[in-house]
Amino acid sequence: MVNSRESRYLDVIFVIICIFVIFVCLLPMLTLMARSLSSAEHLIRNEVTLWPKGFSFDAYRYVLSDSKYTWSLLWTAILTVSGTFLSLFMTTLAAYPLVYDKLKGRKFFSTVMLFTMYFNAGTIPMYLLLKDVGLLNKPLVLIVPYCLSVFNMILMRNYFYTIPESLRESAEIDGAGPFKILTSIYLPLSTPVIATLALFYAVGRWNGFSDALMFMNKREFFPIQLLLYNLINAVSSLETYSTEGFTPPGLSEALKAAAIMFATIPILFVYPWLQRYFIQGVTLGAIKE
Repeated sequence: MVNSRESRYLDVIFVIICIFVIFVCLLPMLTLMARSLSSAEHLIRNEVTLWPKGFSFDAYRYVLSDSKYTWSLLWTAILTVSGTFLSLFMTTLAAYPLVYDKLKGRKFFSTVMLFTMYFNAGTIPMYLLLKDVGLLNKPLVLIVPYCLSVFNMILMRNYFYTIPESLRESAEIDGAGPFKILTSIYLPLSTPVIATLALFYAVGRWNGFSDALMFMNKREFFPIQLLLYNLINAVSSLETYSTEGFTPPGLSEALKAAAIMFATIPILFVYPWLQRYFIQGVTLGAIKE
């Protein structure tokens, strides 16, 4: 098919718009990277824009000089992987039974779960509950309480609705039970939604720090976001120390940028890795009747 002149003009405009959007999205990241790799003197003079000046790794050396930061990064990766798998498991167990029309109380269970999406007891009752069950200041307190998102469960349930009932009915005629139908039909055809929800859960767990801030006092179990949050809050003291000659003036701005890059870069590598599964999942989920 030969494109007309008008369609070619539209393609050019579309490409220009995409390039502009990409640039707008990359601009903050490029600015942070430039500031994290610039010397303190150039940052004081506000000379850094999109390219580092006075190339220096001092900010990253300050962040990585203490082993607690590298351990916190590893611990956050463990939390992200384990929490994502547990969340996907719980989400599937909650969404799959609601597909069956013959499930007694299906509308009641859906309403109760939807109610918790809009209303909750609050932080203090959650704190008291976790204290009573003995989870405070334990690693499981960062995984178990928020392992299920009702919104994500609704997304998975709605995706399950798009799978033809004829597939399930034919499997039931062949003698397959609910668990066999889930593992042999629903999950193989649900790769796109599983990959999408895995990304949602992983990013949420990686960026989370409020639960650790409220429910965890042991520093060895601080996720990287909370540790860097404390680091950025403590940067003001570095500015005070710089007047006494302990740290280079202006290092605080580089430290802030390096801390953000240190916590952001690892999760960025997840996106292109999952993109392959999006494409593959769409192919596997194709249904022809």
